[in-house]
Amino acid sequence: MSEDQKKAASTGQYEMVVSQEQQAKITEVRELIGQLSDKESVYCSDASISRYLMSRNLNVKKAAQMLKQSLKWRKEFKPEEIRWEDVAADAESGSIYRPNYQDKYGRSVIVITPRRQNSKSLERQVKHFVHCLENAILNLPPHQEQLVWLVDLEGIKMSDISFKTSREIVHVFQSYYPKRLGLIILFNAPVIFQPFFKMMRLFLETEIYNKIKFCYSDDHNSKKILEDLFDMDKLESAFGGNGDTGFDINKYAERMKEHDNKFLSS
Repeated sequence: MSEDQKKAASTGQYEMVVSQEQQAKITEVRELIGQLSDKESVYCSDASISRYLMSRNLNVKKAAQMLKQSLKWRKEFKPEEIRWEDVAADAESGSIYRPNYQDKYGRSVIVITPRRQNSKSLERQVKHFVHCLENAILNLPPHQEQLVWLVDLEGIKMSDISFKTSREIVHVFQSYYPKRLGLIILFNAPVIFQPFFKMMRLFLETEIYNKIKFCYSDDHNSKKILEDLFDMDKLESAFGGNGDTGFDINKYAERMKEHDNKFLSS
């Protein structure tokens, strides 16, 4: 892989130029997963299979098994059928949302603020996360496959975060959305967060762990990282930007409803 290709891959920008060897492996994966329904075929494009292959170091059998598990999960969980009204009650606090901007590489952004979580239900929290995740992926521009998570940990208490829920969200993301992560920024993490993070580290794949950055509002290098990634006039003030200071549930709800209508009619 050339230096330009490595840089493009690190920011999720792909032109989907597939070598003969890669195409052969994609074909092998298709043979192993067998006959697909029309609905399943949507999630088994060459680009999608390539992500599973890359996630499993081009091991055809492991990639096929991972993809089979993803298809099984989709059949049972039905993430593409989750609508705004299904998660509206959990979304009203702004604990997880997709802001109306992307980073400078065109990657969709997901903002997570654990202290705003208003539900104790693991099932509801995971459904809310998956709805936001699917929405972020569907709004990616052409040739971009990755997402950025901005996690606001300012003032967090241990009672604000659930180890069980966090582990399940990590499991869903790692297992069923391979190669979708561009970067996770943990912003203003207090000292009390470190023991929790050490426990979560045990469940993070190396690739995910290596894409985590701790940033702080009083750190010059952190400021540069954010300025290199975002238009600071759009980035929320919670992350040192000059954007809107608050989460407006009414505006967000309208945008999510428009999204639902758009993809239901397509």
